[in-house]
Amino acid sequence: MVGAGVGALLGGPVAAVVLAAYGTLAARAVRRRRFRRAADRAHRHDLDQLGALAADLRAGLPPGGAIADGPRRVARLARAAVRLADRTGAPLAELLERVEADARAADRGLAAAAAQAAGARATAWLLAGLPLGGIGLGYAIGVDPVAVLLHTPVGGGSAVAAVALQIGGLIWAERLGAAPGRAA
Repeated sequence: MVGAGVGALLGGPVAAVVLAAYGTLAARAVRRRRFRRAADRAHRHDLDQLGALAADLRAGLPPGGAIADGPRRVARLARAAVRLADRTGAPLAELLERVEADARAADRGLAAAAAQAAGARATAWLLAGLPLGGIGLGYAIGVDPVAVLLHTPVGGGSAVAAVALQIGGLIWAERLGAAPGRAA
């Protein structure tokens, strides 16, 4: 909203739409990054807790407190391991170690997939930044491209269409490069 207000004051309605769109995209990116970091921290905490519990069980200590809380995958698998151990008499420590090992292997696979998709994401951001190069080139040849984009009907339509295509392309590239189970 701040970007829209500043854009409206400085450049008119086209600038307001463009800055509002870019501001929304930036806010979305910040929010998603914070969410991913919090989810990754919680996942690592769950795995560490699971490993510590398995080590305690191997040492002969009783399981203390809750095995695993929450709706996350590791917690669900740990609760399933406890039920399986109760029903069949299987060693709980070994089951929990296998759940932890499987989760860590899955994390390594997701990290490898994210590393391979990093090039595609970088290319998408590079392509999204190319219009700035076009504006710079316009100024280099002695034209005022910002005035054309903000104050003519054809330029305004082109600017709004370009922003819509950029945002659509970035979201599409993000979805294509998202790890399975983590796209949202």
